[in-house]
Parts: sequence; structure tokens; C-alpha cells
Amino acid sequence: MNRQKFTEKFMAAFVILAIIKIIGILAQLFHQSFLSVIGTLVIFAVITLIIFGVLMQLEKKERENKASGRGKKGAGNFYLEASLFDKIRNKYEDLAQKYISEKDYKRAAKVYMNLLKDHYRGAKTLEKGGFYNEAAVIYLKKVKNKSDAASCYEKAKQYRKAIELYKELGQKEKVGDLYREINDLKNANIYYQMVVDDYVNNNQMVKGALIYRKKMHLPDEAQKILLKGWEENRDAFNCLNNYFANIFDVKKLDLQIKELYEKTPSEKKIMYLEAMKHEFKKDPKLQSTTRNIAYEIIAEKVATHSEIVNELKHFNPDDEVILKDISRYKTGRNKMFRN
Repeated sequence: MNRQKFTEKFMAAFVILAIIKIIGILAQLFHQSFLSVIGTLVIFAVITLIIFGVLMQLEKKERENKASGRGKKGAGNFYLEASLFDKIRNKYEDLAQKYISEKDYKRAAKVYMNLLKDHYRGAKTLEKGGFYNEAAVIYLKKVKNKSDAASCYEKAKQYRKAIELYKELGQKEKVGDLYREINDLKNANIYYQMVVDDYVNNNQMVKGALIYRKKMHLPDEAQKILLKGWEENRDAFNCLNNYFANIFDVKKLDLQIKELYEKTPSEKKIMYLEAMKHEFKKDPKLQSTTRNIAYEIIAEKVATHSEIVNELKHFNPDDEVILKDISRYKTGRNKMFRN
């Protein structure tokens, strides 16, 4: 028996397992539908024929090798086993791809999970076929992947299940989105507020303001957080730009530009000047205010930041004379330093 060829031993074991498997499949008739059991039996029959064909080929090759006297027994058995399992695996892969090409995603998934022991690809195949609930269960129980499971429950519109998983994953904004999807605005806003607090604590004021504006529909709160960012130097320039961008009434915007400028400390005025370049281009009605503020800042800072005179051209784009004045100023200043 010890000298029995590997293929013969494998075939004997396979026949015994096949008989047991067939009995198990037929036993399923007591708790599954007839068509479901027949489908499983057909898959098993196809796979059995594939394995039997592979075994026959390998046995033939083994006889040929024995006749030619090539290779030692140990090495021959090792390569034979490796070749056998590789061929069987490739046949399974081909069978799964065949089912996928036929849009039979459930059968393909069974091949991946039961025969190739690849639960992840089985779940992915079910997901591709639109069997989201089934895929979610595989992701959760076999793959231990909560993120993909939550995504599948969301696609299946099983929002409560998805919410619980996203909570465990700490994805607060996603939890808020799904609560809003089921019209639970109270819980949605609780989680959105958590997101805002996290952004503020990390000095991401603009992102926090976007949650207030776009998801919680609280534009006034969004403006407060942007103003806070500007005043506390927490991503100050972007906060100021977004604060102005959210004011759509030109008269109100003009007034806010003036009021904020009056409160702006000296060390932040160059930053304010940069913001004025953007506001100047928005509307002709803003040009007078933004130009006057720019002149004040340039006049105040030119002694310590001589290059600031170049900013005059942004507030007088059609004035060719001012470009000459800037050039003369820079030339005169250079001569003064040389002397």
C-alpha cells in the first residue's frame, strides 16, 4: 500500500469523499427547495468530472515518466502533487469565470468560497451580481471586513445595519448621512456636530463650516466658525476668503469688508490685502471699497515691505500710468540705497 501511486491513493480518497458529498447534497432535500439542491448537485457533478479528467491525465503522465525512467520517486511525487493541485485550482478558476461570464454570480461565488476557499472574492462576486445582503454577511462573518459589509448593507438599503457598522468604524459623517437618508434629522445632526467639533479641534475650520452649511443647513453657524478661524489664525486666509464667498448680497458684503478691516490688526493686514485682490474682481460695486483699503494697507506697509507697491496694479488693471509710477518708485528707491 505504501508503494501505491499518489494518483491512485488520491482517486480512491476522492471517490469516497464524492459519495459522502452526494449523500449530503441529497439530504438537503429535507430543508431546501428541490431546484436549489439540483443546482448544487449539477455544480458538484461538473467539478467531479473536471477532477476526474485531471487525474486521468496525471496518471497517464506518471506512466510515461515511469516508462522512461526519469526522476526519482520522491521528487516525482512532489512535483506530481504540486502539478495536480495547480491544475485543479486552475480548473476551479476557469469554472468561476465561466459562471461570471454567464451572469450566474451565486454559482461563481460558491466556487470561490467552497472550492477555492477565497471568501473575499466570493463576497466580491456576490456584490458584483447585486446580492448585497449575502455579500455583506460573507464580508462580516468570513472576511471580518466591516467597511465592505457596511457598504453592501448601504447598497441594499439596509440603513440601520449599515449605521451600526459605521458607528463601530468611527465614520461619524457617514452615520449622519445615513440617518438623514431615513429622515432621522435629530440623530443626523448629532453626528454631524461631532464631525464639526473634530474639524475645529484639528484647525480645519473650512471643512467644519462646510458641514454646517451643506449638511446641517446652518449658514449662520458656518459663518461664525469661519470668522473664528480668521480671528484666531486657524487657517486664517482660507477662512476669510470663504467668509466673504458666503455673502451673496453685494451691499452686505461691501459693509462686511469695511467692518472686518477696521478690526484687523496690523500684522494681518497684508493677508487682508491678498483677500481684497479676490473681492475686487467679484463685482464693480466692490471696487471702490477694496481699492481704498488696498491703498491704506500699501501706504502703511511700504516702508518695511517695499515690494508691496507691486500690488497697486491689481487694483488698477487698466491704468498704464500706475505701472510707470511703480517702476519709477522702485528705481528711485534702489538709487537711494546705493547712495
